[in-house]
Amino acid sequence: MFGDLDITLLQQLWWIIAAIVGSLFLFLNFVQGGQTLLWQVAKSEMEKSLVINSLGRKWELTFTTLVLFGGALFAAFPKFYATSFGGAYWVWILILFTFIIQAVSYEFRKKPANLLGAKIYELFLFINGSVGILLIGAAVGTFFTGSNFTLNQYNQVTWTHPLLGLEAAFSIFNLSLGLFLVFNARLLGAMYLVNNIDFSTTPELEQRLRRACLINLICALPFLLYVLVSLLVMNGYGFNEAGVVSMVSGKYLENLLAMPVVLTLLLVGLVLVVLGVVLTSILNGYRGIWFGGLGTVLVGLAVFFTAGFNNTPFYPSKVDLQSSLSIYNASSSHYTLTAMSYVALVIPFVLAYIIYVWKLMDARKIGHDDVHDSKAY
Repeated sequence: MFGDLDITLLQQLWWIIAAIVGSLFLFLNFVQGGQTLLWQVAKSEMEKSLVINSLGRKWELTFTTLVLFGGALFAAFPKFYATSFGGAYWVWILILFTFIIQAVSYEFRKKPANLLGAKIYELFLFINGSVGILLIGAAVGTFFTGSNFTLNQYNQVTWTHPLLGLEAAFSIFNLSLGLFLVFNARLLGAMYLVNNIDFSTTPELEQRLRRACLINLICALPFLLYVLVSLLVMNGYGFNEAGVVSMVSGKYLENLLAMPVVLTLLLVGLVLVVLGVVLTSILNGYRGIWFGGLGTVLVGLAVFFTAGFNNTPFYPSKVDLQSSLSIYNASSSHYTLTAMSYVALVIPFVLAYIIYVWKLMDARKIGHDDVHDSKAY
């Protein structure tokens, strides 16, 4: 079946798979967003415990999806993995460090006589949800603004900036994308907590969360508008049939117009996120997370497809255009992509299992009794 496919189709298929996993990760960032809301919305130890234990049921899913995303890129596009992780060393180290301290925090926050104290671990959770997501947004932003690397004839990477990837956070576009993801994660976190917590003993917490959802949408809008306008007017990177990379005026606007399905994904996704906020903050509903989550996934897909399709290098080099990586020159061999495609057939079953377990965990909203359980975070 997959062995009969042309390698170009396999490369496109695996970019779609990677985009789906990456977009699901953006949705699952509601855990990180909820962590950053902790000190803002929780005014007592009970409210704090409700928030942390609600998020603690799902934090492993975010981390696992991030690892799965990295693994998919490593297997399908090894040249990108080697170039980015081997060159932009410090940005990825810091991102991974914020997820390590997140895991440590959930494990040790409530341990008796822990060394650092609960507030330090809560600070770690805030760092993971703010700095970690900001840096991920900046890294994704380099798909459009480019990075400072060169590749020689043996594909050895040389990073030409001393900050080794951290310089991405000093680009206004990258920083704006990162801040948008931070605020989007926060509004998703508020939606999730509203849907997941039993507020019978803490009605004030519910109102603070609903208000925080709307506030974070308002905070996200300026950064979203800057990113969208920039994409429509900025010069981008493109390559011709010979694979020669050049700067193209209005490249990303051209991509959206050339791929109306992608433009539709972007617009529908943004509408769904706003609808989720309206349902949660204005109509006092409880299902906004599903509209906001689906909208985030659709926006993520639009971002990945705009960056990688229509003869666009998804990892462009600012210092040597011909070192830029596309899904065609950065991929694994036909044999490897074929073998991976057969393995990927089990993904729907894994997703079905995750949905089943999620449903079991959320069969009952988390309440007062759960935070006093021996397994509480």
